Amino acid sequence: MDYFRDVCKSVSVEREMSLDHMYIDGTLMQSQIETKPGKNSVKSVEKDLVNYSHQGKEKAVLERSQIFQIPGGKELETKVIVVLGKAGMGKSILVQKICQDWSNGEFPQFEFVFWFDCKQISLPEKWYSLKDLLLDFFVKPQEGSKEIFEYILQNSTKVLLVFDGLEELCGHENFPHCSASQPNKDLCRVKELLSGLIQKKILNGCTLLLTARTKDKVCQYVSRVDKTIEIVGFSPWQRELYITKYFEGLPSCDNALNLIKESEYLFSHCYSPVMCRFVCFLCETALEMGDEGLPSTLTMLYLKFVQQKIMPMRTDVTDVALMQNQEDLATLACIAWYLGEKHQSAMKSDLLPSKTVREFALKYGFFLPFAFPKHSGAGEEEFGTMFSDFVIQNFLGALHLMLAEGIKDKSLLKYLSFPSKKKKPYNWLHLVPRFLAGLLFLQDDTYFFSLSNKGVKKSTKKQKMLLKYIKRLQINNLCPGRLLELLHCIYETQNSYLLQHVALRLKPDLSFLGVVLTPPDVHVLSSTLKGSRREFSLDLQNSSIDMHGLKGLVSLKNVTSFRASLSDTIRLWKYLEQTKDYELLRVSTEKFVLDPFKAKTMKDISDLSDLVEMQEIIINCVQDASGCSSYEIPAIKNLRKLEFALGPVCGLQGFLKLVEILAAFPSLQHLDLDALSENGIGDEGAKSLSEVFPTLTSLETLNLSQNKITDVGAEKLATALPCLSSLTTLSLYNNSICDFGAENLAKVLPAMASLRVLEMWNPTIPYGVLEHLQQLDSRISV
Repeated sequence: MDYFRDVCKSVSVEREMSLDHMYIDGTLMQSQIETKPGKNSVKSVEKDLVNYSHQGKEKAVLERSQIFQIPGGKELETKVIVVLGKAGMGKSILVQKICQDWSNGEFPQFEFVFWFDCKQISLPEKWYSLKDLLLDFFVKPQEGSKEIFEYILQNSTKVLLVFDGLEELCGHENFPHCSASQPNKDLCRVKELLSGLIQKKILNGCTLLLTARTKDKVCQYVSRVDKTIEIVGFSPWQRELYITKYFEGLPSCDNALNLIKESEYLFSHCYSPVMCRFVCFLCETALEMGDEGLPSTLTMLYLKFVQQKIMPMRTDVTDVALMQNQEDLATLACIAWYLGEKHQSAMKSDLLPSKTVREFALKYGFFLPFAFPKHSGAGEEEFGTMFSDFVIQNFLGALHLMLAEGIKDKSLLKYLSFPSKKKKPYNWLHLVPRFLAGLLFLQDDTYFFSLSNKGVKKSTKKQKMLLKYIKRLQINNLCPGRLLELLHCIYETQNSYLLQHVALRLKPDLSFLGVVLTPPDVHVLSSTLKGSRREFSLDLQNSSIDMHGLKGLVSLKNVTSFRASLSDTIRLWKYLEQTKDYELLRVSTEKFVLDPFKAKTMKDISDLSDLVEMQEIIINCVQDASGCSSYEIPAIKNLRKLEFALGPVCGLQGFLKLVEILAAFPSLQHLDLDALSENGIGDEGAKSLSEVFPTLTSLETLNLSQNKITDVGAEKLATALPCLSSLTTLSLYNNSICDFGAENLAKVLPAMASLRVLEMWNPTIPYGVLEHLQQLDSRISV
């Protein structure tokens, strides 16, 4: 099957930079298989694939060769692997790299690899059989098509099918079931073929690799996923490496990196490989033209790019040619919006309104061409066009809303609405609101004015409408995602009044718990906080914020406290210690809040242990820098409530590790082991805990309910309980304690003067025994 490998080589061939430089590392996260965390090596210039485990969701390097490893998977069943990532993150580049690796002999478990760009096969009027799709669309064997197809059907486990860009295929319609009576032979829409593959009606046993922007879209159509991987983008180091590689050997090499880094907002957008490449291209143009700086916003960046396309720096360009370019641009912007409303970015070439529009779009790189497969015995080959990248389509869509005469000023606000409740985005083109807000405040800009041959009204009416809308907006009621979108839109306007208005109306306690914070999100948030006179407390837990973003927010003077994932916080502190930034290390430890802490995974326990170990290092650093004779990390010193909820599988293992560090928390008042899933620490856990009772002098509430403790564990607890001099509430509800254990516990109650309540109901204790014990001591609750 060398012919198929040769085809994959030709399909994967792009500019060298696409497969190497753009692969310098978007980070991949996947949450389905369990591995130990690995070190984030920067020795390679390829993407690290970062892996999450079931229990701890810890990051670990995942090699590309491991992508198709699914522990416990049934060999003869179809396997579904999903790669998630925002537009421009490098999903398609990863797919190309996989194809290229296979063509060079890697992934030997597959004899056939078929790669489909969903943009190209998404048009509803196109119908295919499985044979058409595999052996006409992707590759046309020189001979023996029938025999090859039969071999594929009989050896499905040796087939990898890649569908790149699932959202393009699905659009906003429901995903259909495969209703074909003979799915391997009948003509179907591609959606139905994919549905048949997922439902195992077609080619059962193959491996499906699907890429998509969000997991919500995948969950709509795929009931079971064997493995999920998420690309999250370049780290700051990798951004610098990419930019350096891009300009390597060019006269502007020395100045380019500094110029891009000076524009912090644009540099933050370089976490996206596609955006990084685009910014490099614009920087290269700016340096050639002698510009001293880059635009401050994305809107200005893309406006300048488009203006340079339609108004090239040539003296032989006539006014007529310029006017034609302007007309073609307006038509192209309309197409961008029209396709975006249908959740599409591609169309048949013969549906374009004119040949000049097609030539204009192709000439200036707005469109890319492709060919449809030709059915056996069909006529001429058909061609399609698709937007070259998602951001360009978004910008052109926003431009259409600004330039189109049929769109009234008031109707623009519906594309800029920020509902307080979390609702689905109004449109597939989710960057349109940002570009639209930016364009509203650039109507007098010469670049913007040059985009239309009909002239653009120099009216402030649209701006006033937006200002009025923002004034009325209840910013405090916005959910975190909507608030971030508002901050992006306001930032794009660069309007000082709006920037200050929003900054002064942010609530002091800002929670981004569970909301992914990208580098651009962090930049606009940081920029807004700087413009406020208020003090803020930030909750950044499970936000996937990178270390440099966390460092930037924590260093703000008006951020007085913050919560973040322990692993992220410890990583920051280690970095500050290594770089000898002891002052920020001290400040960040004083701002960090841990109380209350809930341990749900082994990783939480491991991180808490690492925090305790870090204390001595931090103490030495702070004491050396400040001359202070004594110092404690406030988060450790002030932890008062600790909940333990690891469940029965890892409960005992995790608890034994937790017990080793309990003495490090001098203010611990509440230790709660009553999880819904039951921790099951048993007698061994009870014994281990009783041994550290003398160190828990501040403990007031101890909940050991539903932990499978028997008389043996109760006896160990009873012996040590009098050491808990501050204990007021003890719960041993619903364990396996019998009358012997209950009596042992009752005997030590006279020595526990501080105790107010002992909850001791157990199904194994006779009610008469409990009633008798309660008569002896009223603190016993049954």
